[in-house]
Amino acid sequence: MPATRKHALVALGALALAALLTVIGHLEVNDDLDPWSLTVSDFAVADRGGVIDAAMVVLAAATAVLLPALRRLAQRPTGGGTAGRGARLLLAAWAVGLLAAAIVPTNEPGLPMETAAHLHRYASVAAFLALPTGGWLLARHLPGATAGRWVRGLALASLALAAAMAWSAHPGDRMLIGLAERLLILAEVGLLAVVAAALTRSGAAPAPLRGPSAVDLNRTSAPSVGG
Repeated sequence: MPATRKHALVALGALALAALLTVIGHLEVNDDLDPWSLTVSDFAVADRGGVIDAAMVVLAAATAVLLPALRRLAQRPTGGGTAGRGARLLLAAWAVGLLAAAIVPTNEPGLPMETAAHLHRYASVAAFLALPTGGWLLARHLPGATAGRWVRGLALASLALAAAMAWSAHPGDRMLIGLAERLLILAEVGLLAVVAAALTRSGAAPAPLRGPSAVDLNRTSAPSVGG
């Protein structure tokens, strides 16, 4: 199996595992927590070191697995040069931001923000902005026009949802901040899944030649001498 395809398939599996762990984390958490008004980080701090933290680490690992495949894609003639390197750096920043947010917890809901909570917030904001920006840079270099369109659409949706979340966090008095963040995470995980799926096709072996232009050497008769 080509290395690009293998990396992409592993990333898709990790994305599915991260989604499953996130769902389990929401089902196991305290019933008093409201997913509409509380963020995923609020749920995670209620179960410190639990499955939601694990989901964030797995999601970062899925991105890290994709980076070598994207580097190979950039080495092709249409790989994008500086744009391709910028996209990979932004995806790496997303992964680092996720790891930092998983390691450094936010404060419990209703308590004043401490230094750790501020670090958690800044890491999360950097991650949420880095991925759609990197996806936008990467979109036109992906195999297939459809994948590029999907990545651009999900990148724009992610940025719009990030803006909605920022509004809710400050002037909006946290109204529906949990819903906005979960939709944002869904869009960004979807973006990664589209990139990984596109790379599975990129790394596949080329299809055999078909049609009138194909030449079967076994059936082609050798030229006769003097005939």
